[in-house]
Amino acid sequence: MKLQGAWLDHSGTQALCRALQGAGFQALFVGGCVRNALMGAAVNDVDMATDALPENVTNIAQNAGFKVIPTGIDHGTVTVIAQGLPHEVTTFRQDVSTDGRHAVVAFSTDVMQDAMRRDFTMNALYARADGSVVDPLGGLPDLLARRVRFVGDPDLRITEDYLRILRFFRFFAWYGDPEQGLDADGLAACAANLAGIETLSRERVGAEICKLLAAENPSQAVAAMAQSGVLAAAVPGADAKSLPLAVHFGAIAWQSRLAVLGGAIQTLRLSRADISQIALIRDEFGSTRGPGELAYRHGMQTATAVILGRAALFETPPHTGWHAAAETGATAVFPVTAADLMPALQGPTLGTALRDLESRWVASGFVLTKSDLLG
Repeated sequence: MKLQGAWLDHSGTQALCRALQGAGFQALFVGGCVRNALMGAAVNDVDMATDALPENVTNIAQNAGFKVIPTGIDHGTVTVIAQGLPHEVTTFRQDVSTDGRHAVVAFSTDVMQDAMRRDFTMNALYARADGSVVDPLGGLPDLLARRVRFVGDPDLRITEDYLRILRFFRFFAWYGDPEQGLDADGLAACAANLAGIETLSRERVGAEICKLLAAENPSQAVAAMAQSGVLAAAVPGADAKSLPLAVHFGAIAWQSRLAVLGGAIQTLRLSRADISQIALIRDEFGSTRGPGELAYRHGMQTATAVILGRAALFETPPHTGWHAAAETGATAVFPVTAADLMPALQGPTLGTALRDLESRWVASGFVLTKSDLLG
């Protein structure tokens, strides 16, 4: 079985491989680029693994005319910009010690040792420059079956890095087979190690939750998180009950899905903009504003999130015509300005009058004209 893809045939990628191999080192693609290429998914990042030490990689790449950035050199990683394309090149590693959050690693020349420290079998696949697959752990059948399975002992993999609990559900949401369901051994290990989630930084937890909810349909993964106790540990107070309906109704943005889940989102340490957006959506779930007014006041994206999320929470499909009404509101322009009421009105009185007129105009479905409002 061979990989295919424009990134693999990129002239810079092939030139970097030739440079490393010409110096007597291995040049293997690894992780997401291999996994996604084999699954027919988009490849966004090119990661490579080699038995060359970081200083060797740096010298070889620079001698080949490429720019090198020491992005994670303490852990064996340098980024090589080869003809405009970034490549993260990491020396084979093995774990010396782990504490559930960080690992002390030693460099290795053995791809098997490098594979054994990875999280899931589908991420422990490598490929050569010609696209041929290198499968040290026999993970290819798992990938082809869309089976998310920990490398070796699930408990050991999780206690090395407790973030792998959340990654297990996130990878199932993105790559797993819904009909097979989640791997039973992996699920049991996640449930048994719930306390480890408390040791993680809230930023890391938040990032994983956002990525999970951005999957096409994360409902099954989130339901399994709830049943195993992982959801409550990650997002206290969250309730997965309404998420399937929200997805069914068409809620796509992860912010709207997180708003439907509820819970203490402030613990996830999201950006201020995301927190504000989610809070706004949640506030509007309880309002009586219709699609048109929602879109007029907040824009089409937020209006859609509110309408579909509200429908899921109330277990009632959004009414026919909501999208057209929202589009009307999103493009509506209030025809009255402050200048139209001055100088007769000033200060707070002017503001009150404008708000009253705007409310009448919105209630009319945005059809009242300036003459209608001022007459």
